Amino acid sequence: MKNRFTKRLATTLALTASALLALPAWAQAKPPLKIGAYLSVTGPASYLGEGAMKTVEMYVDMINAGGGIDGRKIELFRYDDESSPPRANTLVKRMLDNDGVQVIIGGSTTGTTMSAVPLVERAGVPMLSLAGGTVIIDPVKKFVFKMNQTDAMAVTRLYDHMRKSGLVNVGVIAGTDAFGRACLAAAQEVAPQKGIKIVREESFNVKDTDMTAQLTNLRQAPGIQTILNCGFGEPAVIVAKNYRQLGIPLPHYGTHALASDTFVKLAGDAAEHMIMTNGSILVWNQIPANNPQQGVIQAYVKAYQAKYNEVPSYFAGNAHDAMLLIREAVQRTGSVDPAKLRDAIEASSVLGVTGPFKMSPTDHVGLTAASLRIVQVKDGRWKLQE
Repeated sequence: MKNRFTKRLATTLALTASALLALPAWAQAKPPLKIGAYLSVTGPASYLGEGAMKTVEMYVDMINAGGGIDGRKIELFRYDDESSPPRANTLVKRMLDNDGVQVIIGGSTTGTTMSAVPLVERAGVPMLSLAGGTVIIDPVKKFVFKMNQTDAMAVTRLYDHMRKSGLVNVGVIAGTDAFGRACLAAAQEVAPQKGIKIVREESFNVKDTDMTAQLTNLRQAPGIQTILNCGFGEPAVIVAKNYRQLGIPLPHYGTHALASDTFVKLAGDAAEHMIMTNGSILVWNQIPANNPQQGVIQAYVKAYQAKYNEVPSYFAGNAHDAMLLIREAVQRTGSVDPAKLRDAIEASSVLGVTGPFKMSPTDHVGLTAASLRIVQVKDGRWKLQE
């Protein structure tokens, strides 16, 4: 009796195993999508990376709760690069060599991004940067993409606004960090195209605590009509405060690297009347109701507010768009193979909160200067100008 039962059990198990092996591929659990994120959650660039990391975490949770992408759950490997390019390099090595990620979101700054570029290019893993420097995608690098407008686009929009205001003689103050150098280079290159003359240039180190000497030099430059702040983070806040302390009467411009609620909070009254360029998300409740971006921006802002009880920044919105492009790539390819994801991202044409993206083999940002808004700080709040 026991032998007969044992034989029947063995037969049943064998049939069950055969049935499982015969199941179609869609009925079996698909391998997960491994996303690596290295962002500046702390350090001088934390106002760039903190909200971006929150956004990535929020959408990973939402996607996994909904069953994943194309039936694949996401495994997120998150790291804080502490705003340090050397640390970013170490973290990306870890993600590639130990974690086995198939796509990377980061870094938050031009410096942390560029420190990782050789690594992802060599590994053949696509990386979606949230930093501003044109150098990230010019020249085009096969596996590197960028999720916001370049510094050249930002400068172009600002120069257009200056020209309309009759301001053609410009002084530039820039950091010696990667973004500062890239922004200054963009300002120099775009100036003759827009009929702008850079009268004087001044620089500061990221650890400087006083920029009154540089600002005084700019103020005293013959014929100068306005000053462009090519900085970001804490040093740019110091520039703004010194600007106000000196009582400089010239219009003060800043790029999209400055346009955030955190900057206004840190700079206080010194931010008042500054003119900057940024994406629509910064003034999401002021853009026209018929704007094509309203739907995606409203959905994102409401989800972020509900989870974190705060409004997302422009930089956080860049992370939203990185997740959007990754999701679209997995859905279109049905794969998590890095090479296939790269090809799909390069062919992306989607409407994000940062703007309408249209990537191509010769354009790894897919945005134009027209997707940027001109905003101004008035009474401590952002006001849409253009």
